[in-house]
Amino acid sequence: MLTFYCRHATVAFAHNKSIYRRSQMAQLGLSLKRRPSRGLQLIRTSFDRLLTGTGRLLFMAVVVGAGVGLAAVAFRWLVATATVIFTGTADYSATEGHPAHPWLPWLGGAFVIFAPAIGGLLYGPLVSKFAPEARGHGVPEVMYAVTKRGGRIPGKVAIVKSLASAITIGSGGSVGREGPIVQIGSALGSTLGRAVRLPESQLRTLVACGAAGAIAATFNAPIAGVFFALELLLRDFAAKSFGVVVLSSVTASIVGRSILGDHPFLTLPAFSIVNPSQFALFAVLGLAAGLVGVGFMKTLYAVEDACDWAWRGRPEWLRPVVGGLFLGLLLFALPQMYGVGYPVLERGVQGGYALGFVVLLLVGKVLATSLTIGIGGSGGVFAPSLFIGAMLGAAFGDIAGTLFPIFAGQTGTFALVGMGAVFAGATRAPITAAIILFELTGEYTIILPLLLAIVIATGVSRMLSTDTIYTLKLRRRGVSVDGAPGGMLLHSTLVREVMRDAPPAISSRLSPAEGAQIMLGAGRRAMPVLHQNGEFIGVVTVTAISDSLGNDDDSNELTLSALVEMPGIADPDATLDSVLDPVLAASESDGLPVVDSTGMLTGWLTPEAVLRTVTARS
Repeated sequence: MLTFYCRHATVAFAHNKSIYRRSQMAQLGLSLKRRPSRGLQLIRTSFDRLLTGTGRLLFMAVVVGAGVGLAAVAFRWLVATATVIFTGTADYSATEGHPAHPWLPWLGGAFVIFAPAIGGLLYGPLVSKFAPEARGHGVPEVMYAVTKRGGRIPGKVAIVKSLASAITIGSGGSVGREGPIVQIGSALGSTLGRAVRLPESQLRTLVACGAAGAIAATFNAPIAGVFFALELLLRDFAAKSFGVVVLSSVTASIVGRSILGDHPFLTLPAFSIVNPSQFALFAVLGLAAGLVGVGFMKTLYAVEDACDWAWRGRPEWLRPVVGGLFLGLLLFALPQMYGVGYPVLERGVQGGYALGFVVLLLVGKVLATSLTIGIGGSGGVFAPSLFIGAMLGAAFGDIAGTLFPIFAGQTGTFALVGMGAVFAGATRAPITAAIILFELTGEYTIILPLLLAIVIATGVSRMLSTDTIYTLKLRRRGVSVDGAPGGMLLHSTLVREVMRDAPPAISSRLSPAEGAQIMLGAGRRAMPVLHQNGEFIGVVTVTAISDSLGNDDDSNELTLSALVEMPGIADPDATLDSVLDPVLAASESDGLPVVDSTGMLTGWLTPEAVLRTVTARS
């Protein structure tokens, strides 16, 4: 029995000793686990490197592209489902004879009067309560997030925007699905970027990746998606941003094609030029497109102002319901305005409508889109601008064919050029306009006439308005997104993000000679001076010390406290654009002291740090 107890005591002692040894090694940060093989270590090291710096951004770009591709497919399904529920058809604008809803045959075609109001009853409270930024067309909100909020977009915006826009379009709202999916993709990029704690510069790039993937997956146009994001959102064509955005756009396009098929979403006619003199007509069309693009923009916001005035003081969630009845009356008179209207666009481009009806469709689309946005609907203006441009070009082609028989039958050619030109006139994004029409048609011969019309339309738009259809929405809220990429970075970057450590402080009780020795040893032209409690007093400069040493009047009795200067200071929470002039003017002191609200010195802002921010391309 004694042997039994001794044996168990020995085992217990050994076990406790092992536990004690393990705990001691754990406290020292050691481990008793077997050291991983060299190959496994190499894999882990490579993976860690992949998920840091640029590698992490590239990885996230692929993730965002895949996610946006799936989101685009899901959103198109939501729109199709909502359309079937509200109309009983796949696309009511493509129907003939104003058919009745199969569930409400006794209403006949008049059901479209009530469809937008019922849709407003669904999406009105949803938007008002959970995400007011989901109202209207989404691209301006993304531009605001990129330029003013460091790329931060609440994740709930993607969900609310997808539901609200699907209901809006499905119930008859005459808006596009591209603006919503851009906002959805950007919100996804922002949410994922913040989840992995990307810095603001990379977060903005990831938001642009989401927007590029949205255009690529929706239009099956990956190149246009890239230039849309770079030209309208980042306003920057730096190589690093370009590569990351391309990666996301291609990924989203691959996902979209694998699910929806590799074919264009529009069936457009072949492009041809019958005579070189036709370029003169393209130039005239560009002039008209610029006027129409600006006119569309002015009408959109005039109608919105009228709706705001008529609805002042009433609950916002009810606005789409009452306004939906007016939209329904317009749809009852012109059912081709129901939803996005791509089938109508295709038929117009192919010359399927008479000249007078084409003009009616142009005016009707401007009014229907403006009213949908004005009553609080959720949808984009990208597709409506293409629709309006197609109708303008088709009407122009019919007139040209009547006046000059040599151009008869060229309706589709002028309509295609009109699509890109009106879009450029409204958005002032000429590169995107040219690329997207080139990708949609696959015709290289369209490039020269398209560029000619686009450049003229953009010039006319710039002459007539300082804003675009996107920036005017922000300008009306007192927000300006104008300026170079460096200016946007300065506005969205805080001083604390780029400031350096403050140089060593110098005592105010030292003599000028002693201060000179310390400054020479430190190799600085200015040093901060602090109170004994650490509070910032000011700076002392080489110039002030040298002037005092050159003065024969009892300079030995002076202390540095008499030479202290109070230069401009920077608050750590201020943006760089607010301190740009002071920091550039503080060349003698090598920059600005950064002092917090308690008067304590927290850092030093140098002109070099500002310059690196302006030229940043990450």
